[in-house]
Amino acid sequence: MSEHKKTVVVGLSGGVDSSVAALLLKQRGYHVIGMFMKNWEDDDTEEYCASRQDLIDVMSVADALGIDVEVVNFAAEYRERVFAEFLREYQAGRTPNPDVLCNSEIKFKAFLDHAVKLGADAIATGHYAGVREFDGRYQLLKAEDGSKDQSYFLYRLNQAQLSKTLFPLANLYKREVRKIAADAGLHVAAKKDSTGICFIGERPFKDFLSRYLPPQKGEIRRLDDDKLMGEHDGLMYHTLGQRKGLHIGGVKETAKSGDHEAWFVAGKNMEKNVLYVVQGHDHPALTRDHLIAEQLSWISGDAPKSHWVYTAKPRYRSEDAPCDIEQVERESCEIRFAQPQWALTPGQSVVAYESRVCLGGGVIR
Repeated sequence: MSEHKKTVVVGLSGGVDSSVAALLLKQRGYHVIGMFMKNWEDDDTEEYCASRQDLIDVMSVADALGIDVEVVNFAAEYRERVFAEFLREYQAGRTPNPDVLCNSEIKFKAFLDHAVKLGADAIATGHYAGVREFDGRYQLLKAEDGSKDQSYFLYRLNQAQLSKTLFPLANLYKREVRKIAADAGLHVAAKKDSTGICFIGERPFKDFLSRYLPPQKGEIRRLDDDKLMGEHDGLMYHTLGQRKGLHIGGVKETAKSGDHEAWFVAGKNMEKNVLYVVQGHDHPALTRDHLIAEQLSWISGDAPKSHWVYTAKPRYRSEDAPCDIEQVERESCEIRFAQPQWALTPGQSVVAYESRVCLGGGVIR
């Protein structure tokens, strides 16, 4: 894309990353317009939601850069396309990743559609990822800064979306981004990164979820022998591999060692409302060497080759694990790992790579 006189709408969040993305594009000669998306309105209080301060920061950055900003409200779309699915998945006992849905349904669909109506040639965000055209198709790439790479959350993007997307931070490290912001006099240079799920903010997760999915008490049983260990408040409040919040303490397995090994969630029986636990991080029930993925989304439009060595991430912070991908049906595939993986969690996304290229992925069954 020729930079001069091209209009790019940048999604501004009020953070340093999106601010520097806008700055870099302006320096390259693009006509830059900022857009602040309000995606959540319920319980929008100062205690847990920083959207008001974020908007103030966006306006300050826009003023410093000399760009216009439009504020758009996608709360209805977010509730329908992201939050409703989030609740359905938790109610079914799975652990969804709303950031993946938010990217595919809001930031690169509702936002992109709105930007095109404004006459934009492309959109841009402050995501740490890259995009390039290769052999007639667009590829999603890992960011140079591996510790900040966000390609995992973008695996559902398609060719049409990537063809109109710019990622200005693709080749930058976080420390460089903060320095660029500081050198430009942007007051957000040292602003703390936001963490967690956008609509929950800093509030306790269980407290938030209980407002929409009321507690439903049930038994906690030991997987190995079905021994009753305690009581849970609801299966939706627990996820595979979870350690904290079980309230059953450690138990001395042997008189000799005297170890108090921690308990971990190892499974759920939704029909009987039973939560199963095992003791010890290395319990064999917590590891598996294969999984079935559904709701597949391949960036190129084609499934990866069978019997080819790829890598995959079964969760965002996991290491790239060598694997083989075998298409089972049109909507599902089997991924076999060279080494067993810990706590493969239904509802989470598994994302496949070939070197730095993100191929796509699916949802763990």
